[in-house]
Amino acid sequence: MLTKIARSIILLAITISVTANSALAFQAAEKETELLAVLRSEAPGAEKAIACKSLAIYGSDTAVPDLAKLLTNPQLASWARIALEAIPGDASGEALRNAVDSLEGRLLVGVINSISARRDAGAVDLLIAKLSDADAEVASAAAVALGNIGNADASKSLRDALAGAPVNVRSAIAEGCVLCAERLHDTGDFAAAAEIFDEIRKADVPQQRIIEATRGAILARKQDGIPLLMEAFRSDDKKMFQLALGTAREFPGGEVDKALAKELADATPERAALIIQAMADRPATVSLPVVLKAAEAGDKQVRLSAIDALQRVGDDSCLTTLLQIATDTDVELAEAAQQTVAVLPGEKVNDEIATLLTSATGEQYRVLLQFIGERRIAAVDDVKKALDHSDQSVRTAALVALGETVSLKQMSILVSQVVRPSHAEDLEVAQKALKTASVRMPDREACAAELAAALNTSPDAAKGTLLEIIADVGGATALQTLGSAAKSSDAQLQDVGSRLLGTWNSIAAAPVLLDLAKTGPEEKYRVRALRGYLGLARKFAMPDAERTEMCRNALTATRRISEHKLALDVLKLHPSATGLELVIKVMKTPELKPDATAAAMVIAQKVGGKGVDVSAMLSAAGLDKVKLEIIKAEYGAGAQQKDVTDVLRKQVSDLPLITLPAEGYNASFGGDPASGVVKQLKVQYRINGKSGEASFAENALILLPVPKS
Repeated sequence: MLTKIARSIILLAITISVTANSALAFQAAEKETELLAVLRSEAPGAEKAIACKSLAIYGSDTAVPDLAKLLTNPQLASWARIALEAIPGDASGEALRNAVDSLEGRLLVGVINSISARRDAGAVDLLIAKLSDADAEVASAAAVALGNIGNADASKSLRDALAGAPVNVRSAIAEGCVLCAERLHDTGDFAAAAEIFDEIRKADVPQQRIIEATRGAILARKQDGIPLLMEAFRSDDKKMFQLALGTAREFPGGEVDKALAKELADATPERAALIIQAMADRPATVSLPVVLKAAEAGDKQVRLSAIDALQRVGDDSCLTTLLQIATDTDVELAEAAQQTVAVLPGEKVNDEIATLLTSATGEQYRVLLQFIGERRIAAVDDVKKALDHSDQSVRTAALVALGETVSLKQMSILVSQVVRPSHAEDLEVAQKALKTASVRMPDREACAAELAAALNTSPDAAKGTLLEIIADVGGATALQTLGSAAKSSDAQLQDVGSRLLGTWNSIAAAPVLLDLAKTGPEEKYRVRALRGYLGLARKFAMPDAERTEMCRNALTATRRISEHKLALDVLKLHPSATGLELVIKVMKTPELKPDATAAAMVIAQKVGGKGVDVSAMLSAAGLDKVKLEIIKAEYGAGAQQKDVTDVLRKQVSDLPLITLPAEGYNASFGGDPASGVVKQLKVQYRINGKSGEASFAENALILLPVPKS
């Protein structure tokens, strides 16, 4: 028994649901009314087409009469049918049926297609009549529509018409028969489906229909369809063979796998290779021993296909055979087997590889080491024994495997091979292995600390490599280590550390770079650090105030004019009110005044349009608003000049700065007036009534000097 509270909750939920549904229905009705108003108006055809499309969502029986009127309209009929196909209820179906006798040609075909989409059983008699229409397209559309409806009357009419139908309609009738048979198959009436499929197979119809019917006939017979499937496999027709491959993949049960194995033995190599792939796409019932045997010996094409198939269906029972092939003298077979072992499924594969490694010799030993790395098998103690092997290829495989498998506690094995390699020729591989191991460590900070500790006791030749790997690891510990190296007394560490810091791809490096820029041991490294610091300010997103502060720090960290100009470039690239304030202060430095003034103009131009009042700031800097007039402007070289007066006039503002509409003079001025020649822009202008002239090198900032008189 429900409690009073429970009943109240249920009633409330029902009330909410009914209210919500009512609201949605009301909104849909309102939308439908709006859309019908468009259809009834003199609106352009495009608007009416969109209204029809929307009625597929919002339309109801109310919209059907208006949509039905459009079925005779060549421009809007297809749009109207979209809605009529979607609107539920018999009103839409009746409208489409009523239109059949009044239309012809493409409009009639469209209506029949819509009836087909709705699978309207009420239209069967109309469609049967159209099977004999003189227009082949109409008759064909009717045949497919009857197939989609697929009831007893539709099916009988199509089967009756199949043999005697005109050639240009027979394919569509056969297609309709296929659709009817598929519907019977889906409902479980396999015998009736097979009967229709067989009729199509025997009829004089295009090959595509015979192929479709053959597939259906095979599947409808279930296990009794296997002989017909094998018959398709043996067909000389390539399309029929392809059909067999596809049908085999979807055939139920395990009996067909036995038939496929038998067929494989008699097939040509080209076909056998494809049959193996079809077998492997049936992993639940595949005859694995047959595939494995095909991989072991025989035609190379077939072997390669079988080796590839084992990637999907193989297991640990295949390992011995694959290992033998992996050391074959045929490189292609060996590589294929190695690729398969690398991904071979099966829980016991890893254990088996690790066990075999302990007693393997020769080429198999190297290959097993390779698999240890590729499959990341935990066998470090056994793998490291190979580092003393006399064969360099074995040592290489061992190092690569260790790079993929060592833990943080075991990294010293690789560090030692980098710091003091047992074999000089292995150094490059050892370095790559250590990097691989380091960057995959889940605890980056601990990894960087481990490498930093090794750095302190390493010979000079290895320190640069360790720093490179530490940088690849990243994180706070790595940053601190690079910073310490860059400030050390060791010239090599200074060089490598400062270089790596300068390319650090995170804003986290900013404090370390700034400190190095201020206190670094040599000026060239201080400059490198400061440029790296400004590079971070340039390329990373951050609040305006933070970027401005970074540029301020750079300006105070050095007296070098070149770095000051870089800071100005950053502020121009990311214009802001705080940046403008800083640039205006820089204008007081005589050596930087021209660049700072130009930067101030650019920034003011950009931030002024974003609600920032720049007038007061510019006035304080001695840059008041001006009245600028362009008298004449020419761009070119020698006698090849282009009048660009109008272009510049359109860009005039209340500052003596012209910002062009595109990047570069040629793009802004509509082309290159003198290709391959150095060009100039010459401008005659007036500022506050005073005349002036100025020339600018190609693509230079157009900052017009204020005339003195």
